[in-house]
Amino acid sequence: MPTLAQDRAPATPFQIIDRMVHADIARFTGGLSPAGLMEDFANWALNLSLAPGKQLDLARRAIEGAMDNMAFAAQCTLSSTCDPCQCALPQDRRFRDSKWQAAPFNIYAHNFLSIERWWEAATTDVDGLNKRREARVTFAARQILDTVAPSNFLATNPLVLERTRDQFGANLVRGFSNWSEDLVRALTGAPSPGLEKFKLGEDVAATPGKVVYRTHLAEIIQYAAATDQVRPEPVVIVPAWIMKYYILDLSPRNSLVKFLTEQGFTVFMVSWKNPGTEERDTGFDEYRTAGVLAAVDAAMAITGARKVHAVGYCLGGTLLAITAAAMARDHDDRLAGFSFFAAQTDFTEAGELMLFINENQVRFLEDMMWERGYLDAKQMAGAFQILKSNDLIWSRSIQEYLMGERPQPFDIMVWSTDSTRMPYRMHSEYLRSLFLNNDLTEGRFDVGSHPIALLDIRLPLFVLSTERDHIAPWHSVFKFHLLTDAEITFVLTSGGHNGGILSEPGHPHHHFRISQDDRGEHAVDPDAWFAQHEPREDSWWPTWSAWLEARSGDPVPPPPLGDATSGYPPLEDAPGRYVLMR
Repeated sequence: MPTLAQDRAPATPFQIIDRMVHADIARFTGGLSPAGLMEDFANWALNLSLAPGKQLDLARRAIEGAMDNMAFAAQCTLSSTCDPCQCALPQDRRFRDSKWQAAPFNIYAHNFLSIERWWEAATTDVDGLNKRREARVTFAARQILDTVAPSNFLATNPLVLERTRDQFGANLVRGFSNWSEDLVRALTGAPSPGLEKFKLGEDVAATPGKVVYRTHLAEIIQYAAATDQVRPEPVVIVPAWIMKYYILDLSPRNSLVKFLTEQGFTVFMVSWKNPGTEERDTGFDEYRTAGVLAAVDAAMAITGARKVHAVGYCLGGTLLAITAAAMARDHDDRLAGFSFFAAQTDFTEAGELMLFINENQVRFLEDMMWERGYLDAKQMAGAFQILKSNDLIWSRSIQEYLMGERPQPFDIMVWSTDSTRMPYRMHSEYLRSLFLNNDLTEGRFDVGSHPIALLDIRLPLFVLSTERDHIAPWHSVFKFHLLTDAEITFVLTSGGHNGGILSEPGHPHHHFRISQDDRGEHAVDPDAWFAQHEPREDSWWPTWSAWLEARSGDPVPPPPLGDATSGYPPLEDAPGRYVLMR
């Protein structure tokens, strides 16, 4: 794969000045390119100006909306309660409380939702505006509107007003204190309050194990056996490099790693290093060789197995798919099967975060990373918060700064604040090759100077997606069916990108749908598949465990923790040192 980031290295002092200016701007915009957004809105405005029919339709909608608002206000004078949420989106919970049904607050909410509907109509179905640009404009308009929602302000939020009256303003005093503390933490980089109660290796990432190998990019953790007999094929898990691995080993009650060991599997985990400036020129392919292949080598040497079960989560699944295709091309048959959790290989229907990945935005990010040598963890965390701004920004601000309530910390909150960085060169390469150009599914992705093809993967696949995934939409993940002739067991579970994975047995209100494609069946579109398969209550974990067992050999005694004679001596206790790097 070409060193795309290095190809853009500045050649003149003038180019260096430009990149430094872009990097400075990025600090204030959260990494978003102002030029890219202005280009999108200018393109939208130009196309709208050339669409008189659309303009007339928007004028009609504005008049109808104004009349509907007046009618609703009149109705509210005759009734003590009026629900303003009839036209709200299902996931919009801002005005669901019964106190929003009393005047004048219901009128505030109804008028805001009316404006929100009008802007959605204004930014969609504009002739000449391509779908990705349309989605970016719609998303940006929604973010701007969310800043002025009546729920965000003391004078227009009935819940905050009631709390302020009942507590004589003490909530606002606490809220100001919370805001001041957060400002200091943002400036100093200190952790959020209460997180110090969760210690890595004790409260989270607590499954016993040993670091058995270490490369410049990853530690390989082997977990201790929890049963007298284990399956001979180990399970090698590859998480995304944009997250700490222990999302899969949170508290003992919801640890997928612990569950696997209790089902009689030997588990190996890739724990990625949190890179700094010195890793700026680390390329994408090094994550394959120094991470995935290093883990496979260690697992096979320690256990003596002939094959391993490989598991990839999020971008770790994308990396695993690339590794598997390269291994198939090279006639490397060490994999017994693949499991992909919320992982994409085709990025034409990427999630909302990727809406902004265009040439202009990629260049802006490259300039920001070029100065530092990496993409800062704060930039990544901010981007993910923007995707769910109502829940992660505005609702949190209301609770902490207006209501004066700090949430009690819990395990996934600890993990979500423990974010990682990404090297300049690697991040640039995968943004361009995967998200921008979609090279992997279009046959242009090279591994070792030769192209790979997902069609070469012929071993069984367990493909899992989640219903509310805003990062790897399940319709996109479903495209695995079109990209390979392998036998695919496809599972769609309730929840989001992380919550759907953390679906331990006994977790309330969880369900999943499942199907197995035996390669001879006709293809169906995702929505038809959804309609054809009824949900099953409870966790998908036992179903996956049974899938692994069906493709494993008879149980054998557990292997040792590490094997010095094979070059894999136990180095230290899990969770190791890389996961502790800040």
